Amino acid sequence: MKRREHRKFIRYDALHLLDYLVLDEDGKAGIYSMGRTIDVSIDGLKLETIYPLEASTRLLLTIGLEDDLINLEGRTTHAAPCDGRFISGVTFLKITKNGRRILAKYVEAFRKRKMELAKEEPEATQ
Repeated sequence: MKRREHRKFIRYDALHLLDYLVLDEDGKAGIYSMGRTIDVSIDGLKLETIYPLEASTRLLLTIGLEDDLINLEGRTTHAAPCDGRFISGVTFLKITKNGRRILAKYVEAFRKRKMELAKEEPEATQ
């Protein structure tokens, strides 16, 4: 049985390091660590970490996209263990207009790359 897609935006495969800071209910800083972006869309990402994050955890994220850094706030939507690490879905809560513009460019580049790979794939199996 196929899972129904609940996201509003299609995510494209990505692999970028980022840093994150966990915020408590009062907005005070907690754990600071690094993670890996597994995939990304204009409104969220899938994050791989070595520490577990609970659903609804508030995060401050810094993502490096080419020569640009984007600072944004997000909240985990779900979290689960996976192969000795942890995977969390993160929805963006606060991002600047410029950050959203850069992120849109980044997502579009991944969409194009994914299409290129899909075109090359049938040739590779022949």
